[in-house]
Amino acid sequence: MDEVVITESNPSSSGSDTRIICRVCQKQFSQYTCPRCNSRYCSLQCYKRHNLRCTESFTRENVMEELKQVQPDEETKRKMLDILKRFHSEEEMSSDDEEESTLSEEIIQKVLSGQEVILEDLSPEELKQFRRVIASGELSKLIEPWTPWWRQPSARSISLSPEGCQLVKPVELANGPEDNIAENPVGPESPLPPLRQLIRGDPSPFLAVHVVDVLYSYCFTLRLYNGDWHSDPLGSATVALGMSKVMGDLGRPETVAEALAACLEETCSPVYRHTGGFSFGIGLVDDVVCLLSLGTNALVCLLCDLQRLIQAGERILKSEKIGKTERIDTIRKLKSADRKVSFLMCWVHEQPAEVWSTVENFVELEKTSLAQLDHGSKNFKDERKGKQGSKVLIQEV
Repeated sequence: MDEVVITESNPSSSGSDTRIICRVCQKQFSQYTCPRCNSRYCSLQCYKRHNLRCTESFTRENVMEELKQVQPDEETKRKMLDILKRFHSEEEMSSDDEEESTLSEEIIQKVLSGQEVILEDLSPEELKQFRRVIASGELSKLIEPWTPWWRQPSARSISLSPEGCQLVKPVELANGPEDNIAENPVGPESPLPPLRQLIRGDPSPFLAVHVVDVLYSYCFTLRLYNGDWHSDPLGSATVALGMSKVMGDLGRPETVAEALAACLEETCSPVYRHTGGFSFGIGLVDDVVCLLSLGTNALVCLLCDLQRLIQAGERILKSEKIGKTERIDTIRKLKSADRKVSFLMCWVHEQPAEVWSTVENFVELEKTSLAQLDHGSKNFKDERKGKQGSKVLIQEV
């Protein structure tokens, strides 16, 4: 589009003033010039509209410049390598002792048919085999795999109102929300409050990193429960808070590398080794990449679903008969996590699409780095002999 130039006569001078009309709206006089393409514009709104490539690259360069100031420390690199060493060394030890064994067809059929099987029904050898099968995760192969909602085509068409609430309230099926576990989660029922009403001043510059931590925790929990957190809300909430440093009040990661390293360390811990360890964790990082690619509306719906999960766990906990001190402490943690998720939901709703595409690129790069690290750490016997390379293991871009 050509620039429109208007020449105005100036009575106070013998000459005339030349002014250029905004190239975007064609209504106001231009006051600024884009440093990239030299386009003339009149306001911030016109700048955002004038050239998507300019605005995206401007945002990306600003974030890159900010992250360059935060270099990965040696502690993060060392911790990530220790996770892999511990995981693979334990894997080697378990494989050395493992003998090939399976449950008898009769026992498996009893389990599948819903008949009760007690330990006394098993012979010593069958009991030993049964425990091995549980530890190896073989029984999980009998469960129909769940396809996460964020992997379905419908996830790319999630829409919310400008205020961040659900446009149409879905009709629940007769048996309740459990029947809808394969569908996209429902968004907020009421408009989200503006961020300026929740805080004074600017929000933390690390909130995008905190979102990565929370997304990983959510994906881990739903995959662990095969998509059906409704079957055990309290257990699901406990897992989610235990996996997330942000929701569990255990830390405030400042880089993508730090956030993912903490999540992968927990995934590879003895408590969750049966889920698949490091390889499972890399798959969850890929889930985070997929979710970030869906954009703001999908992320708001995810956080809304996570908030419902936490609130359901809190309701279950209040009805359970456990120690008063333990119950009060756990309820306090759940309420704190609920508030954090609610705040993140409001913050996410106000972020432009460029933020998520930029964070997605960072997580994708970190996933590639971690995958290479895992591939290069298979032979730990050589590493223990001191045959480690000098390659940087984890580096924030």
